[in-house]
Amino acid sequence: MPFATINEVRIEAEDQHSLASAAVEELLRQRAVELGLLTPDAEDDDLAAGLEQLLAQEVHIPQPEAAELARYYEAHQSRYSAGELVWASHILLQMTPGMPVPALLTRAEGILHYVQAHPEHFEASARENSNCPSAETGGSLGQLQRGDTVPEFEQSLFADQSIGIWPQLVRTRYGFHILRIDQREPGKVIPLDAITERVRKDLQRQALNKALAQYVSVLAGSAQIEGVTLDRATSPLMN
Repeated sequence: MPFATINEVRIEAEDQHSLASAAVEELLRQRAVELGLLTPDAEDDDLAAGLEQLLAQEVHIPQPEAAELARYYEAHQSRYSAGELVWASHILLQMTPGMPVPALLTRAEGILHYVQAHPEHFEASARENSNCPSAETGGSLGQLQRGDTVPEFEQSLFADQSIGIWPQLVRTRYGFHILRIDQREPGKVIPLDAITERVRKDLQRQALNKALAQYVSVLAGSAQIEGVTLDRATSPLMN
């Protein structure tokens, strides 16, 4: 099992992705203890509250102005539509307890490369390899709209207007997915004045991600870290 040390505190996780997340949490925990926001032996509930207080105290997120909201809305209108539909298929390589993640990842990447080279074999590959009930129908998930799937899968479904096999694996809590977009039906863009608060939250989340990345980078720069590299791409806290 992968492990790392953060200022001589050992942490373990099932894979490198999870290890990076645990390392970020440990960095934040140590900082919260240093500031007196947590006791060294804090339990999960107290830990979550302490970390929330730490970020509220040390990570400043400015409130976006109206002009900034309008610019963000105009640049991301595909996110703010109602009635958008996608017909998709997938091949799921399920992650189960005790399964070595690197081996599963290697297998998933192999299937992805194969169906990219032979898209006509996607359905057969789904029937042979997928751990989802949709394998019986060649991986077809049918018609989907926002809210029908887990967020990390939805992000790829509605990322753009592309059709065909998604160029990367999609990782979710269930495992690795090879995704194919079969058809799209565009929705109607919602006026900004009807979803101002939603746009505000999205913009604030983006600003928070950037501020968190910078804050973690500062903490990491003054810490003794071995066994893991921290960046935005590897830590779910930065998503």
